[in-house]
Amino acid sequence: MIRPALALCWLPGVALAADGVAVAPTGLLGLLQVIFGLAVVLAVIVGCAWLFRRLSSGMVGMPRHMRVVSAVMVGQRERVVIVELEEQWLVLGVTAQSINLLESRPRPAGTELPPVAVADPFARWFKAALQRQRSVKDDNNR
Repeated sequence: MIRPALALCWLPGVALAADGVAVAPTGLLGLLQVIFGLAVVLAVIVGCAWLFRRLSSGMVGMPRHMRVVSAVMVGQRERVVIVELEEQWLVLGVTAQSINLLESRPRPAGTELPPVAVADPFARWFKAALQRQRSVKDDNNR
């Protein structure tokens, strides 16, 4: 049978004293445990970032000669997207399972689009929330 004090040795930050009593590590052992724990956490973060980049799709790896002109949600997981690809506009139907070409036509004259600065949706939401909070505070101070 495993003694409870011995079982606690497997927990991070716990060491076994000579008389069988579990004590918190001090000195070099504690520092090594902290460094090891930090290394594990950093490795998990780097691994998750690599996995996310590897599995994510979308505009992250999109070539410069191709860009999304417009997109409209037409259902919960369906949307119609207009993509510009080398002077052609492709109208695509996008679902969770497939992407279908609905129509292809030359780019209309006079539709030179400026470069689109992709803003983070969270950043836009956060900015709007801060502005709402400020306006509520200003209304309460009057």
